[in-house]
Amino acid sequence: MPHRKKAMTSEQARNVRQQGHDDAKEFAHLIGLTSDYQNDPQAKKDVVDLAGDAHSVKSGAKKWQIFLYAHSRFENDKIFKRLNGLGQLLMDCLNVFPDSYDEYVSDKPKYKNLLKIPMQKLKEKLTNKETLDAFFEKSFFNAGEVKYLTIKVENDFHIFHCDDVIKALVENVTVENSKARQKGQFDNQKVVFKYNGRTIGEIEIRRDSSVHYKEVKFWMGKDKTFNLLNDKISEVKILKNRLYAHGKSIKTFTKY
Repeated sequence: MPHRKKAMTSEQARNVRQQGHDDAKEFAHLIGLTSDYQNDPQAKKDVVDLAGDAHSVKSGAKKWQIFLYAHSRFENDKIFKRLNGLGQLLMDCLNVFPDSYDEYVSDKPKYKNLLKIPMQKLKEKLTNKETLDAFFEKSFFNAGEVKYLTIKVENDFHIFHCDDVIKALVENVTVENSKARQKGQFDNQKVVFKYNGRTIGEIEIRRDSSVHYKEVKFWMGKDKTFNLLNDKISEVKILKNRLYAHGKSIKTFTKY
């Protein structure tokens, strides 16, 4: 029986965050910003460029954590509330679990069975293309606050316009619920995004410790996401050494 992958340690998480900050700073310098460049990672604004437009900079991790939110975020965020009931469904997924982590551990099968219903409803909501579009726009770009997704691949930075990213994802991913793969697992514990039949991202409920308990995690795989965008947004222009603009960003990202 395969072993469950261990959760990232606090030190490993700090290292990942620091690498992300270092890569964002490297991109900022590459586009002509000084060492005191503007950023606001909490709002997904990793770098604000010379034109005043924000970039979400993604780099070396195999999986990008697009968000990790507790119940209060969905309860208080007005945009999540308006996303065709998605915010409420995400809270419903969290609410099936007891407040106490120890109580959850004492009867995991009970709560995993309860999770099936709201997770199936969440999947159904996201099979609607308009709802999926709004979900990706909110999750990746904070509902229009961020203009570009900039991805570091090896030593190069690739700039994608938010409109192109959302369109490519919505038109090419399929939405499913997870299936149990071995004894003791349960169906319908996650919402799974697939591209060409392979998992590219997931929405899951994190409950792996009393520290990270009852949180919604949305992640996307770096390589598969970049490959999808690179395949579907075919026009690309080299702006300078190590800097590439794709699709709509060729015309909009001009000040650097």
